[in-house]
Amino acid sequence: MSFHAHDHGGVVYHTSSLLEAPGLLHGFSTRLGGVSRGDYDALNFRGGGAQPDDPALVRENYRRFCAALGAEPGGLVRSHQVHEDTVRHVTAADAGFLRPTNYTADALVTGAPGLSLMVFSADCIILLLWDPVSRSVGAVHAGWRGTALDLPAKTVREMGRLFGARPEDVRVAIGAGIGPCCFETHDDVPDAMRAAFGPGVEAQIRPRGEKWTVDLKAMNAWRLEEAGVDPAHIDICPLCTACRTDLYWSHRRTGERRGVQGALIGLAEERP
Repeated sequence: MSFHAHDHGGVVYHTSSLLEAPGLLHGFSTRLGGVSRGDYDALNFRGGGAQPDDPALVRENYRRFCAALGAEPGGLVRSHQVHEDTVRHVTAADAGFLRPTNYTADALVTGAPGLSLMVFSADCIILLLWDPVSRSVGAVHAGWRGTALDLPAKTVREMGRLFGARPEDVRVAIGAGIGPCCFETHDDVPDAMRAAFGPGVEAQIRPRGEKWTVDLKAMNAWRLEEAGVDPAHIDICPLCTACRTDLYWSHRRTGERRGVQGALIGLAEERP
């Protein structure tokens, strides 16, 4: 298992060997290869903020990323992320190039070909899921709140309920996100994890002076294993977004003066 870097006309993104399969599209973006400027330089997918990026430039960024992955922009599905545990079953009715969303969800799942699910991050953990047996996919945004709500594991369970996916068949790629090297917190985060999951969390929590560090990627991998996902089917990108601001935006480093990176997964349209 490993993550691989790709450069498509300057658009730099990563893929996981676990998710390389005929008819499956996926990729984790970096901030490289887009057309935005200033605080949003360059491949930014964020349209809001105190000083919004130019909508025309954001649209071009989406077009470039979709082109790099071979995804049709018209099949794109996004949502408004709110750090909760809603898993939305999306259909063709939700798709459309930068179509406004009237729902909130931090995880998207589908079994429909032609749709590309996309989630976003600027330190939070983003995960892409694929079950080759039921041919269903999922995309998850899990910051520390989503992690404490067990959202990735809940997504696996929803893929089972909706599509018949078995946890042991599901492949999960965990993308770049803030690492324990940089995710230093007060008691609130460790206390939330302990309250949610019990003593098993201690392997991912370490004291640092009067604060704590938390390994959110490892926490999510552990919870996925507890949900029945085979450890051999979990691929973790080692890169820390707060360390690598040359490649990624980091809320921890720059606050609101930043864009967001994204992760996309989709089933290619079936051809007659």
